[in-house]
Amino acid sequence: QVQLVESGGGLVPPGGSLRLSCAASGSIIRDNAMGWYRQISGKERELVASITRGGTSTYADSVKGRFTISRDHVSGTVDLQMNSLQPEDTAVYYCHLFPPVGYTWGQGTQVTVSS
Repeated sequence: QVQLVESGGGLVPPGGSLRLSCAASGSIIRDNAMGWYRQISGKERELVASITRGGTSTYADSVKGRFTISRDHVSGTVDLQMNSLQPEDTAVYYCHLFPPVGYTWGQGTQVTVSS
């Protein structure tokens, strides 16, 4: 069974940075467009950023200019560099296919932005 495993979350002060990473078994990341999603407490999960197999990326307006999604076809990982983090970025972050079909969601990684 394919597993998506997110890592890199933590507690950072406002204005800080974190880099999230996603790995998966098999070639799921190499073979698909991927996305980073987040779920803020009490809200529905939302798309934060996506990247095609060819490397074209898109971003939610709320993170544009602050977050960067990237992928490494050699290692089969997809990362999310998050800069200028704000308290409203506090959420559990998940990676999945874009669109998110066919596989179970991973456990996600908690990002908390607080002073």
